[in-house]
Amino acid sequence: MSVVLRGGVTTGGFLLRHRDSSAVGPRRISSVRAAGGGVNPTVVATERATWLPGLDPPSYLDGKLAGDFGFDPLGLGEDPESLKWYVQAELVHARFAMLGVAGILFTDLLRTTGIRNLPVWYEAGAVKFDFASTKTLIVVQLLLMGFAETKRYMDFVSPGSQAQEDGSFFGIEAAFEGLEPGYPGGPLLNPLGLAKDIGNAHEWKLKEIKNGRLAMMAMLGFFVQASVTHTGPIDNLIEHLSNPWHKTIIQALFSSA
Repeated sequence: MSVVLRGGVTTGGFLLRHRDSSAVGPRRISSVRAAGGGVNPTVVATERATWLPGLDPPSYLDGKLAGDFGFDPLGLGEDPESLKWYVQAELVHARFAMLGVAGILFTDLLRTTGIRNLPVWYEAGAVKFDFASTKTLIVVQLLLMGFAETKRYMDFVSPGSQAQEDGSFFGIEAAFEGLEPGYPGGPLLNPLGLAKDIGNAHEWKLKEIKNGRLAMMAMLGFFVQASVTHTGPIDNLIEHLSNPWHKTIIQALFSSA
């Protein structure tokens, strides 16, 4: 007689498990009984990696989305339409964060090494440029980003509509070859052809969203760091390395209090 437990099957006091080798998606757990026991190998339960081990994920998070580890403590994704929008919103914020982190570290490195005379990143927005006025730059930015975001939203509402002739803007969408909402491609955004088959690109999607979430946390760290120390991240790193036992985040937070 066997007793089915969560995550496995006990037979005669032994917990017998068989996990498939796939690192992505749900993991199968099968029961196995010895010959003569009268039981064939059967899948009795499924489990998957969650953000908190042992936690049962919500029913609407089934592991099919890239980066889905069952984290939704506020229940924001219960509505399927809202969940689709949150997925796209997280993806865009993740990409902006990755660009922001790379830009901040690169320019701060140029500044601290003296290669270029650049302002610290949180003061860059107040710099006046000689080639155009601030008002002109704001208007140009609103027009360009407004155009791109409007096209992205329309493609989300009606996937593939922006690549059609009646929805195309001088045919420039053809250079991006939209794969699915949130994943443009083409020679400009997918020059290596890493995800031409977007339906089977789960691993690439997972890597991107993981790096994006890490970048969003890094941006939060940069914000707090700038508010507390009033310097850039490279300056903070150099100061910490010069005295790692006494120049830490704890001392910085307490000294600013």
